[in-house]
This record gives sequence, C-alpha cells and structure tokens, in this order.
Amino acid sequence: MSNVLEKEQFLPPTTSITISSEQFDQLLNRSTKSNGIVNPAALGLGAFALTTFILSAFNAGNYLIDTRLEPMVLPVALFYGGLAQFLAGMWEFKLNNTFGATAFTSYGAFWMSFAGYVHFIVPNIKRYGNVNKATSLFLLAWFIFTIIMNIAASKISKFLFVLFTILSLTFFLLFIGNLFNLILVINIGGWFGIVTAFVAWYGCAAIVINSAFKRQALPLGVYV
Repeated sequence: MSNVLEKEQFLPPTTSITISSEQFDQLLNRSTKSNGIVNPAALGLGAFALTTFILSAFNAGNYLIDTRLEPMVLPVALFYGGLAQFLAGMWEFKLNNTFGATAFTSYGAFWMSFAGYVHFIVPNIKRYGNVNKATSLFLLAWFIFTIIMNIAASKISKFLFVLFTILSLTFFLLFIGNLFNLILVINIGGWFGIVTAFVAWYGCAAIVINSAFKRQALPLGVYV
C-alpha cells in the first residue's frame, strides 16, 4: 500500500490544453491533406443551401415565384442537393468525421428520396387519398432526425447549432402545414427554409474563403 502511495506522489499533474480556432483549422487542414482529401464540407453545405433555397422559394408561395414551376426543383434535388451532397458525406467518412458523414449522407439521401417521392410516388397515391398526409409523415421523420443532429451540433460549433435549429423549425412548420393543410404555415416554413439556405451558404463561403485567404476571414464559432 505504501509503495502505491509513493508512486502516486510522483505522478505528473494533469494539464488542459487550449488551442485557438485558427490552430484548430490548421490541424484540420493538415489531417485532410494527410488523407489526400480536401474539406468536403464546403461542397456539402453549398449543395444543401442551393437546393433548399430553390424549394423554399416555392414553399413560400406565389410571393416569389409561380408555384406551377416547382418541378424544376427535381433535377437540382437529384444531382446537386442529392448526389453531390451524398458524395461529400462519403468523403467525410474517409476523414473520420462522424457528424459530417452522417449529416451530408443523410440529407443527400433526403433530397434524392424527395425527388423520387414527388416524381414517382405522389402521382400514384393521389387516387387513394390526401397526399399531404403522406408528405407530413415524410417531414415528421426528417424533423425527428434533424432534432438529433441539432443536439449534437450544439457541441460542435455556433454555426452548426444555428443552422440545425432553423432547419428543425423549417421541418416542423412544413410538417404541421401539410398535416392540417394550412397553406399559410407552409408559406412561413418556406421563409424559414430560405433563412436556412443563407445560413448554410455562409458556412460554405466561410470554408472556401478561409481556405483561399489562409486565415479565418469568416468565423464559424468552432468549440474546441
């Protein structure tokens, strides 16, 4: 027993290491280079932002654009919001980024499934009943998933927490609006979606611009 106590007396004191956001970015950049992969988050956020913006413009109603033109969303959702974002998620797996891999892969799959749902499923279920009920279930499932991601985002960065908070509100409003066929609520959800898109675009711009200027020109509020 005395030998154990003597050994404990010579144990070095524990210390905490604090690094700045810039140092964190430098460490992140070095890790991506060592894997031969650049930061895929810019692609993922850009794809998510652009597709969300276009769809949300239609959800906001005829205030911005004729809703009869909404089918133009489908190819963008399939290839940019879907495929490109899905690939960004695959590259995040390569970088051992659990959050980024889960988010980009899932929301990439969301956009591809949305395109398939609108193009293939909606025309078939119109004959059986209210399409809005099926759409509301689709949105509810993604709202629940987004809440989970929002909780995790609160521990990663201020930017991600703001993004996922607004996205959660967007899904919730669209879910309620479709469930009870409340056009005004869907329109409000569309405006929240537009805000979501611009927040995501900010994150995309921050990653690209910070990388180009080799400094933190646009902060993301990373928690280290």
